[in-house]
Amino acid sequence: MKRKVLVETIEGYLFLLPSIAVLGVFVFWPIGFSFVLSFFKWDFRNMRTPKFAAFSNYMEIFRFSQPPSYPFLTALLNTVLLLLLVFATVYFVISLINKDKRTAVMAGIGFLLAVAGMYVSWIYALLTIATGLFLIAMVLKTYRKFSFSHFWSILISLVVLYLLFRFFTPAGKDLFDWIADTRDKNDFIKALYNTGYYVILTVPTTLALALGIALLLNKPLKMRTAFRTAYFIPFVTSVVAVSLVWQWIFNDDYGLLNYFLSFFGIDKIAWLKDEKWTIPTIAIVSVWRMVGYDAVIFLAGLQNIDKFYYEAADVDGANSLQKFVYITWPLLSPTTFFLTIVSFIGAFKVFAEVFVLYQGLPGPYNNSGLTMVYYVFDLFYNQQRMGIACAAAYMLFGIILIFTALQFFVGRKMVEYVS
Repeated sequence: MKRKVLVETIEGYLFLLPSIAVLGVFVFWPIGFSFVLSFFKWDFRNMRTPKFAAFSNYMEIFRFSQPPSYPFLTALLNTVLLLLLVFATVYFVISLINKDKRTAVMAGIGFLLAVAGMYVSWIYALLTIATGLFLIAMVLKTYRKFSFSHFWSILISLVVLYLLFRFFTPAGKDLFDWIADTRDKNDFIKALYNTGYYVILTVPTTLALALGIALLLNKPLKMRTAFRTAYFIPFVTSVVAVSLVWQWIFNDDYGLLNYFLSFFGIDKIAWLKDEKWTIPTIAIVSVWRMVGYDAVIFLAGLQNIDKFYYEAADVDGANSLQKFVYITWPLLSPTTFFLTIVSFIGAFKVFAEVFVLYQGLPGPYNNSGLTMVYYVFDLFYNQQRMGIACAAAYMLFGIILIFTALQFFVGRKMVEYVS
């Protein structure tokens, strides 16, 4: 029996050997080799003999043209303090709703410690750590109680409370202020800021529009197949071709978009020449291109929901909104989870739209369109600093890995799988 299992295992790996060889040569080897080279000084002067530089490439990425106005650690502690204050407030309210006195007391203590940390500077870090331990204990206890349908309401509450506490408490400068202060003093921070701005604009917008389109396409409409094809065509069209067409649409003088806006009395917008419109312009192109793909995936998820749930809801007298909130949205959570991860990873890798729309430049001026991938591209091909480019690429990999891990952590708790 063991001999038969061994033979079958060897045969299986022999069948996989061609694929493993191809992946090893064109994927695994470049990944490993580039990681090693990120610790070497490898540029046009040291092309044949790279010199070991340890972590100097990674340190070079964070070198500023001018020193920041205040230390990063101070901004980080202020951000952590605000987050702890927000979490303490949210869990205090949740514990009151659930009539959990013990958690309410812990949340109240955490809130008081966070507030005290804003005024008593000499025990600032200690209070931050203490508050964090309180809140971690509360999270571990109460996190399992929430379903996917509650996640978004809690997330919105956290964002709103953070903004309120940020402007109405004396916590000091946070990470957002630090990035705003340093983004013009360091290209990596600038690229990280632009990419984050792009992700925030594109991912929620694309998912929301795609879900709306999928709900419409799921209804018994005429020419549904034609509409599905029309929405999906931009995704399979070349990114270069799409960007060239949008380059004409965004034209200041004779562009179609400004012509359309003129009907509403809106003045011409310099889409491709104004710094503040650079990332929104790229986001519009990406949303238009990706919304069809997400809509098709959402449509597949909608068609996999058993009609039995809706029939039972009709018997109970549920309206359309109630059926969406309590049936469609929770049962679409696996699809939403998949699309969120794919969209986040894809958004962090934006490059072609920037390169084509701005004719090889990172925006009209002031690096307003400099994204993470363009930053790596510029270091590698234009500046010929390949070692630093490899280090920057792995910084991007680490950022994507952290976000993906957080999404998987949330997904395991929130996503509702129905067999």
